[in-house]
Amino acid sequence: MDTSESRDRQSIRVFLLDDHEVVRRGVRDLLEAEPDIEVVGEAGTCAQALARVPALRPQVAVLDVRLPDGDGVSACRELRSRMPELACLMLTSFDDDEALLDAIMAGAAGYVLKDVKGADLVTAVRTVAAGQSMLDPATTTHLMASLRHHDEPDTGPGLADLTPRELEVLALIGKGETNRQIGRELYLAEKTVKNHISRILAKLGVERRIQAAVIATRLERPAPGAGGSHGTWRPHSSP
Repeated sequence: MDTSESRDRQSIRVFLLDDHEVVRRGVRDLLEAEPDIEVVGEAGTCAQALARVPALRPQVAVLDVRLPDGDGVSACRELRSRMPELACLMLTSFDDDEALLDAIMAGAAGYVLKDVKGADLVTAVRTVAAGQSMLDPATTTHLMASLRHHDEPDTGPGLADLTPRELEVLALIGKGETNRQIGRELYLAEKTVKNHISRILAKLGVERRIQAAVIATRLERPAPGAGGSHGTWRPHSSP
């Protein structure tokens, strides 16, 4: 008698946004075959998703990147501004660095291609529902390499101005952690984390979080021929 109610509480509530009905049906059938996942709604346009998602309160939104009346990245940004706890998983048939960068900047928790295996998509949904990041490692590595070559920010000015706490936050940004994850690890409210990140970007002279991540990943590597304390960067501990 209480079994279905208990299952409802434990189920991962998922919303689907894709303009192709066949794709939506396939993803719905795949996810609903899992005992711990429930598809609570779907849409074929951004406008429909923006109207339906807040009322349905899913934990995860699986969003197509390319849509007839906009794009999934914009939908992700708008939905997360209304529901910061929502985990957005971007689904696309294009291996597009620009789309991946935009998705990361919009706060997406994951990005997978439509040719992903069914079991891997299920894993991705469970991963982002648990508050973790699910970005394809090969695509992310390629993007970071591209950014280092073509959009490499200066790592010098500004670093000396960062406080020990800001250095800790920068290190976690470099690991790809979300604001929520950073807050949990450092015992900070998400609003406090956002304030730290705003100050970090301003001090480093960059506009995008991903640029700060590039700085963090570069600083974690030993500099060629460097010795002593300048060879490897580590954040200071804060009480």
